[in-house]
Order: sequence, then C-alpha cells, then structure tokens
Amino acid sequence: MPIRAILADDERLMREQLRARLAEVWPDLEIVAEAKNGLEAVELTKQHKPDLCLLDIRMPGLTGVEAAKQIAQLEETDDWRIPEIVFITAYDQYAVEAFEQGVADYVLKPAERERLQLTAERIKKRLAARDSDEAEAPAQPIQQLLHSLSAKLQPGGAPRYLEWIQATVGQEIRMIPVAEVLFFISDEKYTRVQTEQIEALIRKPIKELVDELDPHLFWQIHRSTLVNVKAITGIGRDFRGRQLVSVKGVNEKLEVSRSYTHLFKGM
Repeated sequence: MPIRAILADDERLMREQLRARLAEVWPDLEIVAEAKNGLEAVELTKQHKPDLCLLDIRMPGLTGVEAAKQIAQLEETDDWRIPEIVFITAYDQYAVEAFEQGVADYVLKPAERERLQLTAERIKKRLAARDSDEAEAPAQPIQQLLHSLSAKLQPGGAPRYLEWIQATVGQEIRMIPVAEVLFFISDEKYTRVQTEQIEALIRKPIKELVDELDPHLFWQIHRSTLVNVKAITGIGRDFRGRQLVSVKGVNEKLEVSRSYTHLFKGM
C-alpha cells in the first residue's frame, strides 16, 4: 500500500512546488488532499485517514502546530494510526527544534530536493518501525514539542499552566492542586481527577487539558488519559500484551494506547 499524505499550506504556489518536488524524490507517495488552512487540515485528516500530514507552521484559522495538536487527539482505529507530522516552515528556529526532538520532521521553504529526500527516508523508517522493537523513543513526547513550538509562535512567550483544578467531590466543590493529581481519565461526559486521597469530577475533556497542563509533568498515554509522570511506579503488560502503567497510591492500572507506547521504550 502506498503511503498516503495530506498537504496543508495557505499559499497555492508553495503547495504546487512542494507537490512537484515530492513527486521527484518520493514518487510512490500519494497526496490524497490539500488544505489551505489548519481547520481544513484537521477535517481532511478525519476524512482521509492519511499516514502523513505535511503542515505549514503559519496558516490562518489554525496554525500548523494547533492543527497538529488536534490531529494528535483523533481517535485511532484497528487499521489507522495517528499520522506522522512534517512541519513546513520558513523559520529556522522552529525547524531546528522540531528536528532535534525527533518526534516530527521539517521542511524549510523553499523545499530543496536533498532535504526532502532525507525527510522521505526518515518518515518511511518511522512508519515501518511502528509497533516493532525497532522504533526508537523520541527525546520527548509529541505534546511537549507542540507546546514548545506554540510558545515560540506566541508574542507573550511561554504559556502559564494550570496550578489548581476546581472539581466536584460528592456534593462539594474542591480546589485541587494540580501537582497532587495522579491522573485524569475521561469518559463521554466527565473527566475523573484522581489524587491519593480523593476522586473528583470535572467537565473539561482531555483534549483541552492537554493544552492547559505542563506537558513535562503530565504525559498523555491514551486518548482519554493523562498521567502525572512523577506518580508512575512501573510499566507492565496484561495477558493481551497491552502496556499498563502502575501509579502510586492506587491499585488501578492505566492502559497505554499504541500511539504512546514509545514513551516507555527501554523502561
């Protein structure tokens, strides 16, 4: 099966140029759709389920980084995984960071044949290594990279993260220090906030919490789960081979979805 990709850039000429260069260095890559902005990129990803998204960092509506955050929250299926991300940028400072972290690749404008060839080789390798022991753990989770890139794009600099959570415990409203939260788990209606002492509920979904919590403290390990890294006591597997995270202070084990198993490589 050919690798399927979506290309997103608000400049038509840049899309045409990149498509032409990709055809030269990666002839079996199938560009299934093109987007003019970040919102279109997210919707086309939902529709076409590509293996790869090439996203311009600066686009109207949603930036490439904001679009990547939403794409990373999409629900996986038995035959589809969250796509690999390649950022298209004219700004070296963003490109260098994305490249060095190893969880996303980049292409500088105007796209050069040699750099595109390297990108093609890296993406092919990453896709082939999925679900295998060959996959290397990135320097940091994808959400950490996206947070840091977002901060560079914001005039105000680094964002302020939540320090307190207002949650319902029985009939009471409590203010819970974020540092005391062991994990967050969402269902269709509520998100459970678990500490060593209490279990509380909030209405904020995981996809919003991901943007509001410090990504160095809380790792997303499942579409519906965020875990406090400092609370992790061990990693195991169940009889079906699924990774399970043990957390201090509770007997419950948290399932790690396939998209996030790389976080615990070598543990």
